[in-house]
Amino acid sequence: MDISFIGKPHEWEPRRLYSQTGAEWQQRVNFERLRKDRLKRLQDQMSANDLGALVLFAGANIRYATGSYQGNWKYNINIRYVVVPNGAEPVLFETAGSDLQCAKIDLPWMEGRIRPAITWQWAEGAVPYMAGRMAESVAEVLKAHNLTKERIGIDNLDMQALAAFQKTGLNIVDGWPTISKARVIKTPDEIELLKQASSIGDAAMWKIKYEWLKPGVREREIESKVHEFMLERGCEIIYDIIVASGGNTSPYRRWATDKMIRQGDLVIVDINAVGPSGYFIDFVRCFKVAAKMTPKEIDLYREVYDSMYAGLAHLRPGKTTADVAGAFPEYDDDKYGTVTLQQFAHSIGLTLYEGMWMSRAYSLKYPAEIKENMYFAIETFAGHPGLPQTTRLEENVLVTAEGPVVFTMMEHMAEAAR
Repeated sequence: MDISFIGKPHEWEPRRLYSQTGAEWQQRVNFERLRKDRLKRLQDQMSANDLGALVLFAGANIRYATGSYQGNWKYNINIRYVVVPNGAEPVLFETAGSDLQCAKIDLPWMEGRIRPAITWQWAEGAVPYMAGRMAESVAEVLKAHNLTKERIGIDNLDMQALAAFQKTGLNIVDGWPTISKARVIKTPDEIELLKQASSIGDAAMWKIKYEWLKPGVREREIESKVHEFMLERGCEIIYDIIVASGGNTSPYRRWATDKMIRQGDLVIVDINAVGPSGYFIDFVRCFKVAAKMTPKEIDLYREVYDSMYAGLAHLRPGKTTADVAGAFPEYDDDKYGTVTLQQFAHSIGLTLYEGMWMSRAYSLKYPAEIKENMYFAIETFAGHPGLPQTTRLEENVLVTAEGPVVFTMMEHMAEAAR
């Protein structure tokens, strides 16, 4: 049989989905390769940005550099950190106690490079003292690698930590641009995990449309069913499920309430969840409940669909964020010169927002290049004044050498199809 028709990398094809489980007979997600590829991307960008090391406090950045994860609750409270020397293996400072012991058990590839983290926040009068100890623990690693005179990038600092690092004499610079440039280009295994996440999201959205969405159900009930289903299918956590029905769609209320869904309601569902191995799904569908869409609603749906796909068409190598944002309709981004996150695109991966945002607020004047293997959520909204209810949509899209590939495959409303 001639299989040349496939003609593209496996990870680019949304219907060629590997199992979430491992097997000896098929090369599925290769986690050792995933960890090595991510660290190499990070260190390549460190070289490109003249950094001797990175010090990372944000949970997703620590995970990206080391493959370590101990729950979402630890992502943004600065109780663990990692030092990534350029050209050497990272050193993880993990929360002391049982967390430290679990890390030693769970991360054999980090053997000999896991130390107790020195926490400093919420230490009342001891904050300067503890922050100083934390900074010294970092400086010790840098000294061992002869990096104390190099530029050291840091991703996240409070004022006390900044003061502590300044006392060490280290040359501290902003590490976020380096991290963003690394993370925004996805490796083959990252793309496969994003594909798995999108498949779970699609299945949950199908359940909403065909099994759960009916008059008398409350928005929060839909939210709870999505939580249960997606966790059963392999998601790590559910970040947020937005269910807005009827009047809650105009103006768009971006959180679920106890409102009862009525016959004839338009319902916007935005699924934000952390899929297998930490990779996000973030997409939107709009449904009509137990009734046919009116001509006005069809027009609104088509407006949103057409503007989304007009922007989506520019998600290809060589295009820029200005090309994408220029396809969006004018909105409050233009009026206020800031981002509404409604006529919008953003890269996703280990976090819901990473790498770059696209908005008419600034992308038209400050374009950024779109590159192969970037992965975006692109979303649009019919936000006209005076509407009793309205529509919103979002897709997840991989940028390939051949153009954009949509990974979210849940169908759109048949009445609004062109």
